[in-house]
Amino acid sequence: MSLIEELTWRGMFHDAMPGTAEHLAAHAPITGYIGFDPTAASLHIGNLATIMLLVHLQRAGHRPVALVGGATGMIGDPSGKSAERNLLDEATLRHNQAGIRAQLEKFLDFTEGPTGALVVNNYDWFKDIGFLGFLREVGKHLTVNYMMAKDSVKRRIGGGEDADSSGISYTEFSYQLLQGYDFVHLNKTLGCTLQMGASDQWGNITTGTELIRRIANAEGTEAKAYALTGQLITKADGTKYGKSETGTVWLDPSLTSPYQFYQFFLRAEDADAPRLIRVFTLLPQAEIEALEAQHALNPGLKTLQKALAKDVTIRVHSEAAFEAAVAASEVLFGKGGDLGSLSEATLLDAFAGLPHLRVPRADTAALPVAVLLSDATDKQILSSRGEARKLVQSNGLSANGAKLTSPETPVAELPLLHGKYLVIKKGKKDYFLVELT
Repeated sequence: MSLIEELTWRGMFHDAMPGTAEHLAAHAPITGYIGFDPTAASLHIGNLATIMLLVHLQRAGHRPVALVGGATGMIGDPSGKSAERNLLDEATLRHNQAGIRAQLEKFLDFTEGPTGALVVNNYDWFKDIGFLGFLREVGKHLTVNYMMAKDSVKRRIGGGEDADSSGISYTEFSYQLLQGYDFVHLNKTLGCTLQMGASDQWGNITTGTELIRRIANAEGTEAKAYALTGQLITKADGTKYGKSETGTVWLDPSLTSPYQFYQFFLRAEDADAPRLIRVFTLLPQAEIEALEAQHALNPGLKTLQKALAKDVTIRVHSEAAFEAAVAASEVLFGKGGDLGSLSEATLLDAFAGLPHLRVPRADTAALPVAVLLSDATDKQILSSRGEARKLVQSNGLSANGAKLTSPETPVAELPLLHGKYLVIKKGKKDYFLVELT
């Protein structure tokens, strides 16, 4: 299966310049690249869809190049933006670039050879180019009319309902010219003939192919340059995919824990799961279709979501992280296991976003549990000792997985997790984390 055929059945292919498929078929290996914006120290799952384009490029026998935009990151891409963004200093960008490279190494094979992946930083060539030299050698090849015709620019300078009244600075206006020169540089130094990216990057990418063509014509030479874009990942309702209730889902475990990462994919809607498993995993078509058939027999078992969450969590984090996330899920959602088996970090991750109530330890030792869960916690769990009695009588109140048998049980007699935590379950669904400080 060719690269474009692979991307097409997975629902990842959006568009390509004429001749791209023939170029990929006739030349092996070719070199193709994607640019990554280093405005954060970690990539997120929106970037992961783009990384998978490079993964499939390499699996098709070609060489992937990941360009970290150390120079262009200082300016800001106006694509999809309605306002100017804050600029980052070089030290911050360098820190972010190091984090991004470490994450890319989990997905791409960097072994030396004709298909070995490379990471490059466009600051390395832009830092030595002067403003006058860039205008003379590069800027003269593209007209302002050509650059203003791009959708990302038109949306910012007027002429439509989506236009922003603040306009666009020259800094951001020049972004497409700088990104275009990235392609020129890689074309000359690495023989790179393909740039890929998400569909919203089509304008910037084709600026690069046009700049290569015009410079080659001016020099009396020939140069090949092609463009290919992937689909933006959206939910079945058309909204952007990539954020949880608590925000962006990062690949860095210190920003989004493996447990939260696993749960994000496990909670994917049935309408979204078929597409997500095609985009984010490398499972073959026959296996995915078999999983879909199995899922259709009993959607409640979440067969597709479990396969998706397992594959992606292992590749982004590790098999050990996946197993820990599964164990935590089984404990927390009533499928067996012991809360005491969870590490403190996993426990806190599992209850992130739920009520976390802190009570001074000295104030609780002699208290009945009913008072702890009502007055001592400002009635955020129970409204009164009477409610505690009713819940205990109906087996509707538990602490650290054990049913409470009396509302008068002293707090001092309750076993604590990690010496300070009580996981309180009220009824069937309401959880609270009480920490004795």
